[in-house]
Amino acid sequence: MKKTIFLVLVAILHQFCTLAQTPLSSDSVLKILAIGNSFSEDGIENYLYELASVSGKKIIIGNMYIGGAPLSLHVKNARANAASYSYRKIDISGKKVVTNQTSVAQALSDENWDYISFQQASPLSGQYQTIVESLPELVTYVRGKVGALPQFVYHQTWAYQQDATHEGFKNYNSDQLTMYKAIVNASKQVAALGYFAHIIPAGTAVQNARSSSLGDTFTRDGYHLQLDYGRFTAACTWYEMLFGQDVRKNTYKPSAVSEIQAEIAKAAAHKAVKKPYKISKIKR
Repeated sequence: MKKTIFLVLVAILHQFCTLAQTPLSSDSVLKILAIGNSFSEDGIENYLYELASVSGKKIIIGNMYIGGAPLSLHVKNARANAASYSYRKIDISGKKVVTNQTSVAQALSDENWDYISFQQASPLSGQYQTIVESLPELVTYVRGKVGALPQFVYHQTWAYQQDATHEGFKNYNSDQLTMYKAIVNASKQVAALGYFAHIIPAGTAVQNARSSSLGDTFTRDGYHLQLDYGRFTAACTWYEMLFGQDVRKNTYKPSAVSEIQAEIAKAAAHKAVKKPYKISKIKR
């Protein structure tokens, strides 16, 4: 019986997601909300707004932040309507406002979101069973709050640096390539669920970039992204996925990022969008 109910929910949600293939809101502003943690902070709170602005795109960015939060915690908070989040919002002018003690429901109702992003906590990002234990319930909850129009995306996060000391690295025998392959396999299975318009391949973008002359330097502590070209790589990936435009043609470059670093970041992101589940070498 439980399996039947689950399959029915999957079918309904898949139909909702199919209906949700719509263009931007009528105000021509792309609005993206992440239900995430520090990895969504790395991915969308830095440089994504600037990439959009330089190309003449209007964007509003929201991030529901709890450090290290797994999907299971988001489900628990949704059930309890817990005001446990730091809601970071970058408005249409580029100004960031942080509102503490916010619930998921409050953030969902704050804007008519075009995209809502989900992700697993990094230590569990390559363990599909931990994802599927919580993701369907969270997706059902969010869809019930926002209706059929917003598209859902899944943030594929990155493998740890090879010398990382994070306890969760042991889940992958403390091996970067093992972790990356596990994340890719989990992402493929998540895509097959039918909930998501896009998988955001930030994990593959970072892995691509590591094949360049910059090497395994894309994190600042073994797992969070390096503040300049590391975060820029992720932002470039989000930009190309959300707007459907070749990020290599975008002229924006953060001041702290060199020309070569920017070129590598954009190439790594572009190739990840083209091949989200395979490493593409960057010859720079």
